[in-house]
Amino acid sequence: MIRSMTGFGAAASDPGDAARGIALRVEIRSVNHRFLQVKVRLPAELAPLEHAVEERVRKRLKRGSIAIHVAFAEPGALKAASVNRELALSYRDLLAGLSRELDLAGEVEIGHLVALPGVIGGEVDDRQLQLGGRSLMRSIDQALEALREMRAAEGEALERDLRRNAAAVDKVVARIERRMPGVVRRHHATLRKRVGELLGSGEPVPPADVAREVALLADRMDVSEELSRLASHLEQLGKLLDRGGDLGRKLDFLVQELFREANTVGSKCNDARVAHDVVELKTLIERLREQVQNVE
Repeated sequence: MIRSMTGFGAAASDPGDAARGIALRVEIRSVNHRFLQVKVRLPAELAPLEHAVEERVRKRLKRGSIAIHVAFAEPGALKAASVNRELALSYRDLLAGLSRELDLAGEVEIGHLVALPGVIGGEVDDRQLQLGGRSLMRSIDQALEALREMRAAEGEALERDLRRNAAAVDKVVARIERRMPGVVRRHHATLRKRVGELLGSGEPVPPADVAREVALLADRMDVSEELSRLASHLEQLGKLLDRGGDLGRKLDFLVQELFREANTVGSKCNDARVAHDVVELKTLIERLREQVQNVE
């Protein structure tokens, strides 16, 4: 079985963690990428765990651009509330002095003080931080599993399309292979006819010279080796799909080789029908290439 690089997975803290005030949600999105690229966005309290989260992802996934977003249901979930008394007293004295200086009425109230920067704050509670870290890793594992399940389902659809297009490529290759002997014979006959027309009743060309030119023409038009390699690459593609696993780079290489052989066939064949077949062949291989770009 192969896997797609496109997918989505999400998870949330279990009820036990939520009851302790730790309710977070993890979302993981994955799209195709040549290598494995991991981007992690964590709440500030959990920022020290970014490397651990990335390592967890790298153990489970091989390719793709992975975006991970983690957020608490309530901000400051890991912080214990505290009051900066010295700062609050300083604010009170400053505001009272300013009120007297400007001859303003009214008293400094608690609502004014707690709204000022730094009066109410919070420090990360070590015990809550440990609980939050464990909850994060459990949620990451669950989201990764959901992501892998979706990538596997997408991979099944990709595999069906790859096999269908590979079978279509194989049919076109077989069609070209059946036509090529007739193409070569017709070109041989055309060459002999043109030689006769050019010479007319003049000095005849030695049969050995005609045979040599015909042999050179046949060699230039011979695509049997290219067709054989195309068939071999298609066979190898089928074996890789049967084996499954992380095949993206290998499949990408095989498709590049299919393109190369198809281009060579097109450059060698001076036949309109074969030229049309080569256009169809390259179109099918391009479809394979597009599909392979999304295989892990």
